[in-house]
Amino acid sequence: MFTFMNSARIGTAVQGLTHAEVSLQGAWQYACEREAGRALTGVKQPDRPADLLIVHPDVRRMLLTIRAFAEGNRALTYFMAGYLDITLQGNNEADKEKAEQMLSFLTPIAKGFMTENGLEAANLGMQVFGGHGYIREWGMEQNARDSRISTLYEGTTGIQSMDLLARKVMASQGATLQGFISEIQSQLNEVSDDEYKATLQATLEHWQKLTQSIGVVVADDINEIGSAAVDYLMFSGYVVMGFLWAKMAAVAKQQLAENDDSFYRTKIATARFYFDKILPRTLMHAAAIETGASSVMALSDDDFKSYMG
Repeated sequence: MFTFMNSARIGTAVQGLTHAEVSLQGAWQYACEREAGRALTGVKQPDRPADLLIVHPDVRRMLLTIRAFAEGNRALTYFMAGYLDITLQGNNEADKEKAEQMLSFLTPIAKGFMTENGLEAANLGMQVFGGHGYIREWGMEQNARDSRISTLYEGTTGIQSMDLLARKVMASQGATLQGFISEIQSQLNEVSDDEYKATLQATLEHWQKLTQSIGVVVADDINEIGSAAVDYLMFSGYVVMGFLWAKMAAVAKQQLAENDDSFYRTKIATARFYFDKILPRTLMHAAAIETGASSVMALSDDDFKSYMG
């Protein structure tokens, strides 16, 4: 059953990639053609009634967020596919077992994180269109509606989070997490940007300390796992995607040195955006975890029921 469910969960995770990609293709092109308002730095198109949407920083923020998730999700999909190939075609039993462990650890992260950011990307894509995004003509509203159920299929984000934190991390006393972190650290040499390396190393250490702190408080109150789980999954997702963006940036820099191409420049710029504007979300999730379960569980069951009369 779990083999079947894991396959379904990975398939649903890919839906998150799909919704982010649909949003990217629609919103990026629209913003490069639609004229509205003027650039803060001055008129860019004096012969036109307005400048293109891409001159506005907030529009760029939305577009780059969508792109970071779409391309980051694709990288995570292929990263997992590599481990899957080893489990199916590997000749070494030790390598197969290790790949199975990595897949088992990554599956709830991929399913929960990719569908949640796919939903965010779909909503941002609709936002780029403004009011136009809310009508059927462009397909953005359908993408937003369709993306919503992906966070529910094959186990909600909360279920994935409990699977990750309770079954994969705490049940192994952190050994599964440590195995994955060791795998990432072994590949950090592929990252050419020293700043990315340092940031990732600090974030990996934070991940370990955060996990240890949850393990301590859970001994006194099992509700701490349930309270921390979703924030923990999202923290984990942002770290994994940061690692993959650092690897993509390294490859893009190497290719750019040989071929001056907009594709590689965009990859490098999106990686920088991810590290500057998206990876810091881990700090928010960590802060929420560290406050514990007390405020979540403060109301009694009777107080909850009394609200409904």
